Amino acid sequence: MNQQIPFQIPKLFKFQNEKTMPLSQRRIVKDKDTKIKKKIAYRYQILHKPGTYMTDFEMRKLVHEIREVAATAFNPIPEYQAMRGTRDELSDKVIALAWDKSTLAGFASTVELYVPTIGNILHLGLTVVRPEHRSNGLTHLLMQKAITSYILKNAIYFDKLWITNCAAVLSSLVNVALHFEEVYPSPKKVTYTPQHKIIAETINILYRDKLFIRPDSYFDNKNHVFKNSVKDTVFQKDASDTAYYHRNIEYNNFYKNLMDFSNGDEILQIGYASIPAAIRHAVFNTMKGFMPQ
Repeated sequence: MNQQIPFQIPKLFKFQNEKTMPLSQRRIVKDKDTKIKKKIAYRYQILHKPGTYMTDFEMRKLVHEIREVAATAFNPIPEYQAMRGTRDELSDKVIALAWDKSTLAGFASTVELYVPTIGNILHLGLTVVRPEHRSNGLTHLLMQKAITSYILKNAIYFDKLWITNCAAVLSSLVNVALHFEEVYPSPKKVTYTPQHKIIAETINILYRDKLFIRPDSYFDNKNHVFKNSVKDTVFQKDASDTAYYHRNIEYNNFYKNLMDFSNGDEILQIGYASIPAAIRHAVFNTMKGFMPQ
């Protein structure tokens, strides 16, 4: 005698048949669906060294769009990075743009720097998103797209792409420490390699202007702190302004204790990105969803 075994969908896949649900619950589902449909579908654009191929008109238009977004975060707009608008400044940039129809919602502008004995590295530079778009995760996504595009374009499949970040913004410092490999300085135990040292020395000597570091700023090479780096500029932060803090309290406190906000200090971070490391992170993050809480 054949026994019929009822088919059951595993709880892991929460499919729902709306017709079998009470009317009140159906309305909730429809409301959720409506919210999902309202989510903005951004159009992304990656520009590799646009100063090497854009016409003067195209460059002026690009810089105008970038400065409009920058004006939502800075007053006055600093003469720095892509905002300077010169062909030279746009010739070493990898810029990720997010468009909401015809409006630029945000940008991430990274800088390619040459370091002797190591080669080209990528400075994470500057990311700005319009206030009305900041809740959509664009800050992380734009930087991710810029870095991924650079790795693929330069065929850095199994090697390391060394990256740098120089900031007083705690959320920026913590995110870099959490999402890149062998980042120094960091609360995690990190081996300080000759590569870390060479990159730090090269930036200190050659690339202060590229990173908006004052010429008279003292570099504490033990803690990787540029003293008085952004004093009295739009980049100086107030220690009491928690809007720039990360949710990770341990990491916040680590970086807070390294610098003096009132002095305009900034921390130079050095680490690397790689495709194998990105795969490890992706697998780990996926597995975390199946781990008991």
